Order: sequence, then structure tokens, then C-alpha cells
Amino acid sequence: MEQIKTYLDQIATISNEDWAFFTSKLQRREIAKKDIFLKINEIEKHISFIETGVVRLFIPKDNPDKEITFGFSFNNQFISAYDSFLTQQPSAYQLQALTKTTLLSITYEDLQEVYAKTQIGNFIGRLTAERLFLIKSKREQNLLNLTAEERYLKLFKERPELLKVIPLKYISSYIGITAQALSRIRKRL
Repeated sequence: MEQIKTYLDQIATISNEDWAFFTSKLQRREIAKKDIFLKINEIEKHISFIETGVVRLFIPKDNPDKEITFGFSFNNQFISAYDSFLTQQPSAYQLQALTKTTLLSITYEDLQEVYAKTQIGNFIGRLTAERLFLIKSKREQNLLNLTAEERYLKLFKERPELLKVIPLKYISSYIGITAQALSRIRKRL
């Protein structure tokens, strides 16, 4: 719980009462390595804070080599199929733990109660949504403005730990190229 408290303290000062109410709604979930914990067409019921682990967001395909990885989340970040969570409609993608992962999760209903009954809930919710949007926007801009090599170098510079825990086929999909093209880039570098 200390990690999420540290993260939220960077955003705002939370009263002891609000913190106690919020944490009473959190549930710790352990996800095994490689487990898919939200499948396509399921409704996202949680928004979660990653205490430990790495999560992949992807669109499954009949051929696993054709899956489209479009996001990763790490320790001290929130994870959710956020569009499904907000609309309570089926998800168009899946969430998979790439490592053993520990989440602190809150349900949609409980989060609505936190928003309604705490002074700080709406503020934290808005700022968290804004941060998720900025991550998404930055990725889209990178895909549009950078070459594949530039995207790889930027990813390697910003997140060097990725290469230790994430298979290259997921990284290549994430930066929008084939595994073979990524191999050629890596050889050049």
C-alpha cells in the first residue's frame, strides 16, 4: 500500500479519512506470469495500480505471431482497459501479465463511491485519467513522427529494463515493425 500512497501523494494531499476510505476499497490481486487477466469481449471491472510486475495490452489474433501489442505498464503505474472500464462495455483487447504481477485493484462501483464520498477522489481520478491520456498521446505521436529505429532507440533510452523482461516479438509489435526488421535494427546498432 505504501507504493500507491507515495504515488498519490505526488498528486495531492490526502486526508487520513479519505485515505482510509479509499484503501478499504482496494483488493490485492496476484497474477501469474503469462496469465491473461482480461480477455477480449470481457468488461473491465477494475482499475489497478501495479505494485510489482509488467503488463502487456494487446489485440489477439488467430496467429499469435500477428498479435498487436500496443502498450506496457510497469511498477508504480495504473493499468486498465480504461475505455472498457469507463463505458462498462466489452473490451476490444486483452491484458496479460508478462511477469508475476501484484495489483492493487478497485472496482468500478467502489471507485464511483470514492468519487462521491471523498474530498479528493474526483481530483485524483481526473489527474490519473489525464496521465493515461498523455501516455497514449505520446505513443501515437511517436508512431506518426519517428522512424522505427528512432522509436526503438527512444524506448531503449526511456525504458532499458524492457529488453530484460519483454520478448522482442512484443517490442517489435509495440513499435510497429516485424521481428525481422527489429533484428536488422539491432544488428545495425
